[in-house]
Amino acid sequence: MSNLPLHYVDLRAFSYATEDDKRVADALRTFVPDDMEIERASTEGYHGDRIVVCSARVERADGMDVVLDRLADLEGIETVIADLDERVDDNCAFFLTLSKGAAYRGEVALGNGLTLRAKIEAYPANKEAAVSNLRALLADL
Repeated sequence: MSNLPLHYVDLRAFSYATEDDKRVADALRTFVPDDMEIERASTEGYHGDRIVVCSARVERADGMDVVLDRLADLEGIETVIADLDERVDDNCAFFLTLSKGAAYRGEVALGNGLTLRAKIEAYPANKEAAVSNLRALLADL
């Protein structure tokens, strides 16, 4: 795809003390180019438990193509398109939560555990223009 109406795509998932952070990073790899590095930041939960935040930012068009190709496999993309008004904020950011377990298996499904945030190009930079641009992009997947 050329001329993508996206500035970047952020992906993030938390690895809790009961999870293997390598597996959580592998779940993120389902959506990013093979050569992309997954960043890890350790933090502590309320009760002192270890939490590792795994994240990746995709800024290049070829990398965003990988993300979009994976999203094309999403069952229920029509529902996501129908809900774009609720999934895009006033700062032209698109939010989608995906299943961390499904991503680890190489599948794409709506769910919890993995957050996708995409900054949408829109001129003028307002929610209506962003939703329109994203709707056209997702409809072409």
